[in-house]
Amino acid sequence: MADFLLPDLGEGLTDAEIVSWLVSVGDEVQIDQPVVEVETAKASVEVPIPFAGKVSAVFGAPGERIPVGSPLISVEAVGTAASEAVSSEYSGNVLIGYGTSAGPGRRRRGSARRVAAANPAAPTSTTGRSATAAVANLPVAAAVSVISPVVRKLAHDHGIDLRGLRATDPSGVIRRSDVEQAITSATSTATIADSPIQQGETTGGSVERIPFTGLRRVVADKLSQSRREIPEATVWVDVDATGLLEARRTLNAANPEQPVSVLALLARFCVLGLARYRELNSRITADAVELQPDVNLGFAAQTDKGLMVPVVHGAQSLTTRQLSAQLAKHTEAARAGVLTPAQLTGGTFTVNNYGVFGVDGSAAIINHPEVAILGIGRIIDRPWVIDGELAVRKVTELTLAFDHRACDGGVAGGFLRYVADCVENPLTALGDL
Repeated sequence: MADFLLPDLGEGLTDAEIVSWLVSVGDEVQIDQPVVEVETAKASVEVPIPFAGKVSAVFGAPGERIPVGSPLISVEAVGTAASEAVSSEYSGNVLIGYGTSAGPGRRRRGSARRVAAANPAAPTSTTGRSATAAVANLPVAAAVSVISPVVRKLAHDHGIDLRGLRATDPSGVIRRSDVEQAITSATSTATIADSPIQQGETTGGSVERIPFTGLRRVVADKLSQSRREIPEATVWVDVDATGLLEARRTLNAANPEQPVSVLALLARFCVLGLARYRELNSRITADAVELQPDVNLGFAAQTDKGLMVPVVHGAQSLTTRQLSAQLAKHTEAARAGVLTPAQLTGGTFTVNNYGVFGVDGSAAIINHPEVAILGIGRIIDRPWVIDGELAVRKVTELTLAFDHRACDGGVAGGFLRYVADCVENPLTALGDL
């Protein structure tokens, strides 16, 4: 019998939360077949097993956190010894998205999903760890694509009929966020007639708790660390973005199949500016400012799980269209919850388009351990003076928060002014491309 341990996740991650089991005790598994979905502090991933055989035990129930190196699943030999049936090319106690090649494990994903759909109940460990009985005994609606037993239990506890829900995930799988949205809608549409409380009566509501777990915990820790450790300063400037929007329209008209976003143009200008003001593309150590050779560009992305900062590595080597495509691809992956740790770490500078939320400016918190973050507000019509004449222009606000240990105001102001000049006169950037 072979024991498969929770792999070393790397990137400082020491544990993971079980989301759902994709196999049950008694099932036969193949090499590199995903057997469980786990959620780390950075992403949701599927764990492929490096053994073949029959599942004899699983350890942990959905919602339970287990440390790296702990037993995850036991497999008994079927025919040949399970210890000999190990993939040399795709396995090795690694996770999909953490280094596993797109080989047999990925091709067998569909079959693993079907096993999970047919056996959605949380299996019970044979070594003393108890699965959640309430989850295991929930009724199964075969026509509903719900992988996670936790999601089924949440729907069951709140009287939500899964058959009436529409999945927001592109895969068609109903996620926890879909059920939570249904719960919220059901609560908000409840009528007074349905309530036992009469007019004039009051009742004390219970306190709702949102625990710091998973991604929320990581974000809270990083923001707190940033505020504790970084002597932050902020500079900002109003910018005429009329030329920026015209340049974008021209680029997209020339090649509508590879559109360029406003964020991509801003990111391109930042990359060019960082080549001139390298102190802003650095890391702080105990006794030095370390200038980074590559621009690994992070960007803020709002998802159902909270704020994520995907990273486009080597942004300085990409064309504007390539950069725009990478930003779009990473945004889609972030919202689908399939970003790998490598795509969420290693950033050297961050851009943030908070204008999509309808705000003009923000003193953003630096994404530790970076030393600067640049944000763009909403672009709106405002009065603007051109050659002594008043005109209506598309105006936005650029804001740069920077670590004063990395540079002084002259460097920060110079960088911000350079980016602002590129926004106002995009042709200026051609000299540095």
